[in-house]
Amino acid sequence: MGISLRNDSHFTTLISRQYHPVLITPLTHPLKGMKSPDSCIRLNPQDVELTKLHNGLVIAALENYSPVAKVGIFLKAGSRYEDAGNLGITHCLRVASNMSSKKASPFKLTRAIEAVGGSLRVISTRDLMLYTVGCLRDSIDDLMEYLSAIVLAPEFRPWEVASIRDRLKVEKEIAYHQLQRRMLENLHAAAYRNTLCNSLYCPDFMLGQFTCEQLHKYVKKHFCVGQMAIVGIGMTLSQLTKAAQQLFGKASGYGQAGPKALYGGGEHREGTSEPLVHAAVVCEGEAVSSQESLAFTALQQVLGVGPHVKRGSGMTSTLTRAISKSTAQPFTASAFNVCYQDSGLFGVYTISQDEAAADVINAAVSHLKHVADGKISEEDIERGKNQLIARNLMAMETLDTLLEEMGLQILTTGTYISPISAVDQIKEISKKDVVKAAEKFASGTKSMAVCGRLASTPFLDEL
Repeated sequence: MGISLRNDSHFTTLISRQYHPVLITPLTHPLKGMKSPDSCIRLNPQDVELTKLHNGLVIAALENYSPVAKVGIFLKAGSRYEDAGNLGITHCLRVASNMSSKKASPFKLTRAIEAVGGSLRVISTRDLMLYTVGCLRDSIDDLMEYLSAIVLAPEFRPWEVASIRDRLKVEKEIAYHQLQRRMLENLHAAAYRNTLCNSLYCPDFMLGQFTCEQLHKYVKKHFCVGQMAIVGIGMTLSQLTKAAQQLFGKASGYGQAGPKALYGGGEHREGTSEPLVHAAVVCEGEAVSSQESLAFTALQQVLGVGPHVKRGSGMTSTLTRAISKSTAQPFTASAFNVCYQDSGLFGVYTISQDEAAADVINAAVSHLKHVADGKISEEDIERGKNQLIARNLMAMETLDTLLEEMGLQILTTGTYISPISAVDQIKEISKKDVVKAAEKFASGTKSMAVCGRLASTPFLDEL
């Protein structure tokens, strides 16, 4: 059993199902050999099905005939819903997910999951919290009972809550040891004035401050069926609905929507002795449900998100080509794009030698302004669109990513985009749409986070 800590960003992947039918061969006597393909049972892939219970709980299922089944509970309870008195409480809830509930003790929970070869994952973003169990499909009903108890009936025993402090500290130190993750936290703190400025990790001054009453209060306020979606893969909608009615049918509550994210723009500079300078320059992007969000995602691919060939130079990236004209020093650059339920961030992320930081950052920002002026070829736009389609389709090959994307779409937008519709939408993106997205960056209020040896790194108002 593992608890997964993940950086937040709504994946812009949109595709969701297997395209090839599954062949199941009936059992035969081993001496008689296999039956011919004509005698196989052909099971065509199913579409994602949705329904809603009387208490507001949204349920979605995809029967893909996988021998492994997965169920995820998605909740609008991410770090954006924290206030000044409970900052870091979602980090605490992630760690506390394998503690005592009314259904089982930590030992019993671990033993039950391992006995069926299952797994428990807990992920939180700024918007959502996700609790997932997976195992062989014949045992999924048993694990769903434990999952429902973890979400709706945690006990938060005082001695267990007291033991969380050291685990929170260690996990934060491990996470912040990855400079890109620390940069992401600093960037959000600089860009937003509320909600999305809250970190995914518990601040130092809150370590050991959470009480059982605070945890129960947060769960009661935000873990409501009206702000929840249950998504299953490897089962039919009727099977999942039946289980959900038994486990969640008596629950009630619609929670609170919370304030809208307020983007203000700002700058965060962290000086270190490291010779490399990490820099992120962004503007406010689009919400995940916005029609324009897909144009920003396409622009991200057009600019480039890193090499597509192992140990390659990424010279197909228009951003890399533009920066290479301004410096002979080694560097790396990629476009940056994250979407939330009511806002987003879009821009560029660069890593360079400290003496070349000014040239690299200015060249990256200038290139985006050139794209805003229409200085981008149709060939580069088509390449970016093809890369986006391929990236999305390949991302959906894993059950975990597929489950997450289904839940994120359904809970955030209330709908689900089919594979055909998603590909069609990407193909319809025009040069005008991409240029319009770049114009928003060129004219928008900027935010910047930088880290490293900053003597030659420009300030935000100097870009």
